[in-house]
Amino acid sequence: MSRLPAVVRDTAARVDAATPGHRDRAVDALRAGAVLGVVLGHWLVTALVADGRTLRTASPLQHLPWLAPVSWAFQTLAVFFLVGGHVATRGYASSRARGIPYHRWLRGRLTRLFTPVAAVLVLWTAVTAVLLLSGAEYATVRTLVKLALSPLWFLLVFAALTAATPLLARLHPLWPLAVVLHVDLLRFGFGAPAWLGWLNLAAGWLVPYALGAAWTRGELERRRSGWILLLSGTAVTAALVAWAGYPASMVGVPGAAVSNLDPPTLAAVTFGVAQCGLALLLRERLRRAMRRPVAWAAVALVNLSVMTVFLWHQTALMATTATGLLAGRLPGLHTVPDGLGWVAARLAWLPVFLLALAVCRAAFRSWERGGGGRRGRSRVVRAHRPATKDVRHV
Repeated sequence: MSRLPAVVRDTAARVDAATPGHRDRAVDALRAGAVLGVVLGHWLVTALVADGRTLRTASPLQHLPWLAPVSWAFQTLAVFFLVGGHVATRGYASSRARGIPYHRWLRGRLTRLFTPVAAVLVLWTAVTAVLLLSGAEYATVRTLVKLALSPLWFLLVFAALTAATPLLARLHPLWPLAVVLHVDLLRFGFGAPAWLGWLNLAAGWLVPYALGAAWTRGELERRRSGWILLLSGTAVTAALVAWAGYPASMVGVPGAAVSNLDPPTLAAVTFGVAQCGLALLLRERLRRAMRRPVAWAAVALVNLSVMTVFLWHQTALMATTATGLLAGRLPGLHTVPDGLGWVAARLAWLPVFLLALAVCRAAFRSWERGGGGRRGRSRVVRAHRPATKDVRHV
């Protein structure tokens, strides 16, 4: 830490000192890790291939299936739902204890969730209109809009589970897991209609959300609980992939007959159970790590802009891709992801994507703080000294 610039050390120290002592920093670290996992996963496996005047989506997992373990590391949505269920049930219980009615509690949570979406919709409505009026290929426009708006499905599911929190606070995770099991059995074992799988969109993500509620109830405090979830989830997932025909990739692969995420399958859910177990086992280590001011300041910074990062990371990728076309078809950006050369080139592009995302954050961060530049209330740190300007983090 002594080698860091003094301004970094001083800022980190101020953030650390302004954080309430009762805050569980491991929760924020898990949320930050989950969001960054999704972002890096998308940047690594989403390719926009330039084919004449058309851009089409592709994935290195199509051509290099042995890269499937990459999806195991970066498909971290279950951890986000675990943290979301824990925070929502804890927050709802606290609100009830303070006499805050359900509708006020829900309005506050949904406002924080959906206010940043307005900026995404406004910008991409304008971009879509401009592209279509300028004669861009419809297939290209459709590809870009689909990628830009793809994070919204997650928010809709998360919002529905949040609204149902009072009903889900005591739900045992085995109930939604049983729903997923039976849906997959009907789909893949008895030839039921494919649309039946969309029941898993709610039931599948309800499993980690319900685990988060169990965390709030104190039922997952013992390390044995984490080990049971990790080992059982890993064993069942491995069996499903090895013997039941489920894909090894935990993200969708263009052209594949079955996707583990679209909608969620039993393999994706049991994999998420294993991830939740690992997250629970890491809590104490994360709490110790977050005592370091610089580490905590970095996590607080991510949480400050968690919705902005999540909503705009695909736009950052597409903006870089579109700008790069001015220089021709660039490796790792516009070329077919069919070899290790593409992988190496894509890794080199990650800092550029990060820079583009930083620009998006600077431009649209105010929407996450309440829209229109209004300053939102801090939910991570607060100032202890009245004469000092508040350091605010989400």
